[in-house]
Amino acid sequence: MYAWILWFHVISFISWFAVLFYLPRLYVYHAENIENKGFVEVVKIQEYKLFKYIGVPAMWATILSGSAMIYLSISGDFNLFKTGGWLHAKLFFAAILIVYFYSLEVIRKEFAEDRSTRSGKFFRFYNEVPTILMLLIVAMVVIKPF
Repeated sequence: MYAWILWFHVISFISWFAVLFYLPRLYVYHAENIENKGFVEVVKIQEYKLFKYIGVPAMWATILSGSAMIYLSISGDFNLFKTGGWLHAKLFFAAILIVYFYSLEVIRKEFAEDRSTRSGKFFRFYNEVPTILMLLIVAMVVIKPF
């Protein structure tokens, strides 16, 4: 059972990161083409659907499957919490990722209401946050430095 939940967790994680990588890229296009009203209206729809219909379910699938793996490990012979601090670090970085994800929703709403004043350059930088967090999270799981 654990292996199937792990499989689902990895699939969910990949799906969530697709949104985390692409949504800020849409914000770059949105910010840099703000004068092109037709383009902006199409991008607003894409941003909404990407966040609500792919991002939110993928995030919750990742959280729930990760929680299930932790629960199964605690109730079984292999307790993940007793394998070192890597899991605590992974959960900390995952919490930051959740905050980042919801910051994308705040920004999306600003764009939807034509209130965003951030530049494309800002969003190019902001787009690097999930990459850094992904590197840290995967390092915690694979290398287990703590």
